[in-house]
Amino acid sequence: MPVTFQGNPITLAGHEVKVGERVPDFLAVNNSLETVSAETFKGKRIYVSVPSIDTDVCDLEVRRFNEEAVNLKGAKVYVISMDLPFAQARWCGAKGVDKVMTLSDYKDHSFAHNFGTYIEELGLLTRAVFVINEEDEVVYVEYCSEVTNEPDYKAALDALNK
Repeated sequence: MPVTFQGNPITLAGHEVKVGERVPDFLAVNNSLETVSAETFKGKRIYVSVPSIDTDVCDLEVRRFNEEAVNLKGAKVYVISMDLPFAQARWCGAKGVDKVMTLSDYKDHSFAHNFGTYIEELGLLTRAVFVINEEDEVVYVEYCSEVTNEPDYKAALDALNK
């Protein structure tokens, strides 16, 4: 899958996740600096991978998913980036983002490698969305073809609500 950043080709490292697969496990750091395993996340959920929560497109995307989270009956949204947990918590507080959980992949890069989102040239995560059902099966995947573009919110939310 070719992906570009500002029109330039980039290399994504790790396992490319596909619809129908069992969701990969990963470790990440929450805003309390605790390492958490994705095995603890159950039920319908969306994993949103962003390069940096404190950039224009990521800001729009995370705030949009935060707004949508109110209507996601029983589903949760997790936003994963390489940003430090302190920065994630500060940004969420400043923007009033309180319906999504931010997780940092700065320490182990576990999410990056298990979901194929690691941009080798930048050391950041690419923009991607993964929807997981109650049986821990991946039902929707979008690796944005251009990192600076927003994802297809409607397609991701429709997949979650099926």
